Amino acid sequence: MTDREDERHHFSEGQGFDDPYEGFDLDPPELEPDLNEVDPVDSRVVVDSLDERNLSAKNVDADELIDVGLNYMGINRHEQAADAFERAARYAEDDETAQEAWVNKGVAHAEMEEWDDAAGAHREAVFVDEDGPFAAEAETNLAYALWEFGDDEEAIYHAERAVRKNDRLPQAWYNLGFMENERGRHEEALECLDNAIRLGFKQADVYQEKSRALDELGREEEAGEVEAQADRIRKEQEQRLVDQE
Repeated sequence: MTDREDERHHFSEGQGFDDPYEGFDLDPPELEPDLNEVDPVDSRVVVDSLDERNLSAKNVDADELIDVGLNYMGINRHEQAADAFERAARYAEDDETAQEAWVNKGVAHAEMEEWDDAAGAHREAVFVDEDGPFAAEAETNLAYALWEFGDDEEAIYHAERAVRKNDRLPQAWYNLGFMENERGRHEEALECLDNAIRLGFKQADVYQEKSRALDELGREEEAGEVEAQADRIRKEQEQRLVDQE
C-alpha cells in the first residue's frame, strides 16, 4: 500500500499484512447507512449506498473512503477494500489522492492473488502521475504483480523504474533484489538487498533472499550467518503473534 501512514501497513512483500490496525469504523456521515433498510454487516453497503444516492464528488470524502478501505484490509475483507479504493480514486479531487487509492486497490487485488487486476490498478496509478508521490510504490507493486502473472521481462522493467523514481524506497530494492536472484544475477541481487536493509527493510524475507544470493556466490559461511538472522527474526515475529493472543 501507500506510505500515507507507514505504521499502518506494508506493501509488496508477498506475505500479507501485519496486524497493526485499529478497530473498524465507518465514520463518514455521508456513507452512514440506514440500519432499518440494510444489513449492517452487508459487505457492499458502502458502495451500494453511494450508487443509490448518486452522490456527486463534492459530497464524498475520498480520504475517508481510503480509510474505509484500509480498515477492510485490516480485517482481511480485500474485495470490499478494493471496491472502496476504486470509489475513492474515482471521486478524488486531486491526483495525489487518486494515485494513492489506485495503489491501495492494486494491493487489495494482490492479497487475493488477482494479479491481472492488481497490475491494472497500478497502471492506473502510474497513469495518474508518472512523477507523483506514490509513483515508485505503483511501479514496484506493478512489477511484483507482473512477475506473479508471469510477465518477467516487463516486471524487471518496472522494478528498475521504481528504484530510479525513489532510491530511498526499501521495498522497491527488495523486489528488484528478489527478481535479480530469480534471474541468477546474484551479485546484483546482493547489492539491491543490502540497499533494502540499509534503508530499514529488515524483515525475515529480505535476509532469506540475501542468504540465497550469498550461497549462490559461494559465500557459504556468510550465507549461514544471514540465514540464522532470518530465523531469529521469524521466531520473534511468531512469538509476538503468540503474545497477542
